[in-house]
Amino acid sequence: MTTRLNYFDNAPKGMEILMQQEDYLRGQFLESDSVNLAMWELVKLRISQINQCAFCIDMHSKDALKAGETAQRIIGLSAWKDMPWYTQNERMALSWAEQLSAGQPISDALYRKAHEAFGEPSLVDLTIAINAINSWNRIAKAFTSKVGSYTPS
Repeated sequence: MTTRLNYFDNAPKGMEILMQQEDYLRGQFLESDSVNLAMWELVKLRISQINQCAFCIDMHSKDALKAGETAQRIIGLSAWKDMPWYTQNERMALSWAEQLSAGQPISDALYRKAHEAFGEPSLVDLTIAINAINSWNRIAKAFTSKVGSYTPS
């Protein structure tokens, strides 16, 4: 396998923008009543599963466990629609995330449910977060980040 470039070394300003976005989202979700950090980790992990980003699955599984998530909920995430362990808001966030990540139109019904569940600022922040993890997945896959190299801080 060809050794891939280090994207942080080769585009430090671009990576700093993405890291600032993560800091912004972390701050928003710390203060939000409708989208919290645990839900954010579930969304990041689920989208990473869909995108088959091994590095990000490893990372977000570790982060979710560190944040107090259970192994049962992490293992069940790929079949969340059929599992009883997720709240209504988590289900709404996962549904919103899957629809956006698939590039599918958002129906008026889904939009109304998401708007009702999260409110205006949090729905925008959740949408930015979904865009962010899709971006990170693509970067990690393009430059083959080493699976297992991530250690939560």
